[in-house]
Amino acid sequence: MVRFTFTVLAIVCSTHLWAQVKTTETQRHYLSGKDKDHTARWDFFCTAGNNSGKWTTIPVPSNWELQGFGEYTYGRGQKKIGEQGLYKYTFPAAKEWKGKKIFLVFEGSMTDTEVKVNGKAAGPIHQGGFYQFRYDVSALVKPGTDNLLEVKVSKLSANESVRKAESEGDFWALGGIYRPVYLEIKPTAYIERVAIDAKADGKFTMDIIAGNISAGHTAHVQIKDLQGAEIGTISSGKFLKEQGKFAVSRSFQNIKAWNPESPNLYEAIVSLRDKKGEVHTLCQRFGFRTVEVRKHDGIYVNGKRVIFKGVNRHSFWPESGRTLSKSISLLDINLIKDMNMNAVRMSHYPPDQHFLDACDSLGLFVLDELTGWQAKYDTEAGRKLVKELVVRDVNHPSIVLWANGNEGGWNTELDDDFPKYDIQQRFVYHPWEKFRGTDTKHYPDYNYVTNSVLYGNEIYFPTEFMHGLYDGGHAAGLDDFWDAMLSHPYGAGGFLWAFHDEGIVRHDRSDSIDTYKNNAPDGIVGPHREKEGSFFTIKEIWSPVYIGMKSLPVAFDGTIPVTNRYIYTDLGQCTFQWRLVSFPSAFDASISAHTDASGKATLPALAPGASGFLNLTLPQDWKNSDALYLTAIDPHQREIYTWSWPVKSPAEVYSTLPAPPPTASPQVQEAASTLTVSLDGIQYIFDKTTGYLTKVITPVSTVSLSDGPVQAGVNHTLKKFTHRKEDDRYIVEPVYEGESFFWVKWIFTSGKPVKLEYMYSVKGEADFMGISFRYPEANVTGMKWLGRGPYRVWKNRQKGTPFGVWEKKYNNTITGESWEYPEFKGYHANLYWVQVQTKEAPFTIYTEDENIYLQMLKPLPPKGAYNDYTSPAFPKGDISFLQAIAPIGTKFQDARLMGPQSQKNIMLNYTPISGTLWFDFGH
Repeated sequence: MVRFTFTVLAIVCSTHLWAQVKTTETQRHYLSGKDKDHTARWDFFCTAGNNSGKWTTIPVPSNWELQGFGEYTYGRGQKKIGEQGLYKYTFPAAKEWKGKKIFLVFEGSMTDTEVKVNGKAAGPIHQGGFYQFRYDVSALVKPGTDNLLEVKVSKLSANESVRKAESEGDFWALGGIYRPVYLEIKPTAYIERVAIDAKADGKFTMDIIAGNISAGHTAHVQIKDLQGAEIGTISSGKFLKEQGKFAVSRSFQNIKAWNPESPNLYEAIVSLRDKKGEVHTLCQRFGFRTVEVRKHDGIYVNGKRVIFKGVNRHSFWPESGRTLSKSISLLDINLIKDMNMNAVRMSHYPPDQHFLDACDSLGLFVLDELTGWQAKYDTEAGRKLVKELVVRDVNHPSIVLWANGNEGGWNTELDDDFPKYDIQQRFVYHPWEKFRGTDTKHYPDYNYVTNSVLYGNEIYFPTEFMHGLYDGGHAAGLDDFWDAMLSHPYGAGGFLWAFHDEGIVRHDRSDSIDTYKNNAPDGIVGPHREKEGSFFTIKEIWSPVYIGMKSLPVAFDGTIPVTNRYIYTDLGQCTFQWRLVSFPSAFDASISAHTDASGKATLPALAPGASGFLNLTLPQDWKNSDALYLTAIDPHQREIYTWSWPVKSPAEVYSTLPAPPPTASPQVQEAASTLTVSLDGIQYIFDKTTGYLTKVITPVSTVSLSDGPVQAGVNHTLKKFTHRKEDDRYIVEPVYEGESFFWVKWIFTSGKPVKLEYMYSVKGEADFMGISFRYPEANVTGMKWLGRGPYRVWKNRQKGTPFGVWEKKYNNTITGESWEYPEFKGYHANLYWVQVQTKEAPFTIYTEDENIYLQMLKPLPPKGAYNDYTSPAFPKGDISFLQAIAPIGTKFQDARLMGPQSQKNIMLNYTPISGTLWFDFGH
């Protein structure tokens, strides 16, 4: 899988550009470390909780809870002691700083932060834990000697609105200086910052906010691409003193616009000059792009209507809390893009700068958000924080919308503050509310979506949907939701909740990971980004190359229908590779497929929204292979998706297995309550009072497969137990009566596995349909199978599982509460054969039927569940072979509310369903 990297451009320009510009640049002097892996030790005193009441040291940046101080607290539903952290740090100041402007910058401190330099207040106490703030400390820092920085951080804000908005939300409430702290040293006359509006048509406008400017100062801008080629220059008019800025504009020709599929970036080199030459220079990376929100229509970027395929992302890592690194930003964005997503919502606060830099470079739409989880900032505090949010993030081309709070946590008096600082005038929305022509309703059921499609007048994009608690939601039901959402006349996609489980390492609980009951295990990936099954289902459903062919047609000639679901990219820019493969048998040591033939296919130009055909030139003997794989690769060499289709049926695969020579005919021993059939050195024991197989005795061990087959979910009693010899075969055929028709026939033939034929009927609704056996879970060590895997499936989450031979060891994972993935227990799709690995002896079961599901044991219900929506129904048996399985729901909704694929299975009459299994206990 291709992974992309980027270079963060903060104060100085890229090296190849910088060498061409003589300038006095801003010096950045770090007082802390730069990220979670590079820290500095500061003196520290915690006022309450763990390790409190004594001076010691702490790494900065960090959240103090993760360093063993204070109290671990989740936001909502938990009382807090409200500890404070006292920090001291001595730093040298160079003599050369004399006469310079010196700014002290905190990128993030939770929450109220009081700062002193050499015993004097740097400025007012800052309230708001998720925002970058700065102080002009030019008059406080003493050049040429050591200086003392003192910081008092209160975990809980003294401002009630800040406390409720930030510390009582549905996320961890932590304390500390958790993002970097540094000094910026600038000339006396300086560029404070710039704000850029660069349109997709090449029109460029920039505000250059500057300080200590005299009549003799001018500003100049040079635009270059990232390869160093000059695009053009601009010189400013006079300084607008009342506004504190220079304003420049120009139109450029032949630029390449930014979008998430082609994230083209440029650099603006801004220089402040006086009569003697350059005084100060600043570089800013940006992209040309235009965002429009068209009422009763949609959201447009560069004139194209966009569909957000997005996810909500917390800024969090288990061992370091909210103190992250560029490598984590890259990890997360690559994982998001690997799922074929094109958008991310910042939940529920602005992220690290390096995350936004990476979104610019790698290509993601971003919805940036002011904090406020069901509680809002008051107007006075909120106005300061809106400014800090927008001023920091205004130049990121990835940011296309601003969110004012979340789920009622919006102060409407702040809506019109965003455009005061946003030169681009981006749209402000309220997540969860119908607002200014948008509908971002959270956690709609399927009926809400279909009603919105039929009758809604707003631009529809739920900013939280398919809640991913445990293994529910996310991709379960997404196929139906997405089809409906794509048909919305004003649809703009949506955002899944959430990207990762927000789990924190608890040093006070033996370093276990805590997701605070059922509040935070909502991720598509785990705390350390372990992939759940939904990851791959989303990858297929949201593939911009849409292929809906579920199986190979009988007359398949290599032609595959394709639809282009990109926004900007022609499919002629993608490449396609195919492979024909053969699989090992159940008894081969390897599970790797053998490539029989391979090749590349090209697709003619196919514009976004258009459909066409991909033609594979397959060899004449292609039907001798077991499966066909097709991989699509995007223009940046990232895999889009690999589709897989079986070539042979289960019956054809079974028929090719070599058969050992027959030995003696089956022998039978009958007792009062048991029947023993002996065949090829193996004994099969039946209970004559139930008709069930009770155990199998091999030369190696006894195999405890028992109490079956039974019809899953249906009660029957034995009417009579029949058995007989037919030619060289022996037949065991119990006869049942009960709630429905159920027929079983065992066939014993020397030189062959034991054959089981069965037939049953169902009328009405059923959670599942098929047959089941008992087997002691304690004896299971693993399984190997040919089918779709390696992840389990639900009725409403079946895409994303490639066809192949898979193997996994037993685990008892509860999704979202433990993270050994893929989970062992559950339903597995499109079974051809399974080898059950046990402490007794392995045994293999083959099917001749298509579309059979294997139930391997039953997952435990999550400990933190308060309903059974995410604990679907399973047969009472341990190993089942099923023609239908159960769907899964979400945290808030029963599966029945999640669309057609999420309904119970239904049969309208008693038409019998039949199946055939072969049991091999001899290998």
